[in-house]
Amino acid sequence: MIKKFLLAICVAIPAALCAQSAKFGTVDVESIIPNMPEYAQANTQLQEAGNKYQAEYKTLQDEMNKKMAEFQQLSNDPNTPQSIKERRVQEIQEMDERAKQFMDTAQQDLQRQNAQLMQPIQEKMVNAIKQVGAENGFTMIFPAGTSIYDSPDVVDVTPMVKAKLGIQ
Repeated sequence: MIKKFLLAICVAIPAALCAQSAKFGTVDVESIIPNMPEYAQANTQLQEAGNKYQAEYKTLQDEMNKKMAEFQQLSNDPNTPQSIKERRVQEIQEMDERAKQFMDTAQQDLQRQNAQLMQPIQEKMVNAIKQVGAENGFTMIFPAGTSIYDSPDVVDVTPMVKAKLGIQ
């Protein structure tokens, strides 16, 4: 009987200690990333690339508008053969298709650049979260807003992560 009692105590005490030592935290990632200096640099690079693509697209549009104006003049001239008019329509359609392909390629390239630029930023933030968790004895840290219920015991570690990253 005493052995069973001691065994029960030996099992209950570590279980109780483990239950009491669990420490959970949340972090608001959306408020951290935009405040990182690397994020501003990445946005600047993406904006510059986007502006270059916009300028090139405007050039393509200007060329197409010029062809359209020329076509309007030709279509109003009764002496212009139908085959020339058809050829001009075909040129305009080809230019329009090239412009669409250019925009698709530009959009894909900007998405790829965004992923490449954001990856080291996200890694830096994740490392800071891991360091805060290890230094402060957290069992787990979750993204803020992902749980249905947060106990009052759950700690918001966002200020600690921001401090670790040196941002306000």
